[in-house]
Amino acid sequence: MAKINTGRKILIVDDESESAILRAVRRRLDEEGWETVVVQPESGYSVGAEFEAAALWSIEQDLPDAVLLDVRFGEHRDDQFRGLGILGEVVERWPKLPILMFTQYAQGPDRETAVRGSLKWDSPVDFIDKLASPDEVVLRLRRLIGTAPESIPIGPQILVDVGSRLVYIGSGDNREPALDIQGMKFEIFCELATSWYRSPGELVAFARLERYSEGEDPRASLRVRIREIKDAIGKAMNTRFGPSELILNVRDQGYRLVPPKP
Repeated sequence: MAKINTGRKILIVDDESESAILRAVRRRLDEEGWETVVVQPESGYSVGAEFEAAALWSIEQDLPDAVLLDVRFGEHRDDQFRGLGILGEVVERWPKLPILMFTQYAQGPDRETAVRGSLKWDSPVDFIDKLASPDEVVLRLRRLIGTAPESIPIGPQILVDVGSRLVYIGSGDNREPALDIQGMKFEIFCELATSWYRSPGELVAFARLERYSEGEDPRASLRVRIREIKDAIGKAMNTRFGPSELILNVRDQGYRLVPPKP
């Protein structure tokens, strides 16, 4: 049995980290294989200045892959845009660290201030509403981080481990490698997984995948390898994937990864 540690962290800087919205986001990040580190001021007080000091310390100690940062802290007027001040401090010290700004301001001048203050930096910073779905938060973080991680979870049962060049099947501590997916077959599946991770639903053109094929007819060779990949993963999961499942052939264009339904 193999336990895979993705080694990825998202730092959450929000005085409402235990709210239903943040708990849902944290659950979704956990499903994606990210460890969430929640900033907690040492004093225990939810005030902006305390969060600023704690956030800067946590970034230095935890070295996160990205930060999810609220715009507003507490009810005091001075903390209305405290997150923008924290953002400035972070960008100055770690200009390449991806930051996704969270806001509850739905409209009006406060929202405009929050948007302008978030997006004025020449750094990987984006802006999202707090009422956005957890899936949208994950998608924005993926795009901000840019490159695919060392381990890519495809739903709850499939994990592509780029470092070991293996595909693991199972969940938690009960993952086992699908040893039939190695060499060219691993490269094909990894290409599909990486594209899906960066943009779910993205089509991978035949030309990008045929370089992992051999013979006089690379398209036919690719079809065989795709079928073998689906069969190997299906066997490990005690199922059989149909034509429109797991890896979908888009006529005359390419293939698209379709994560299995839980």
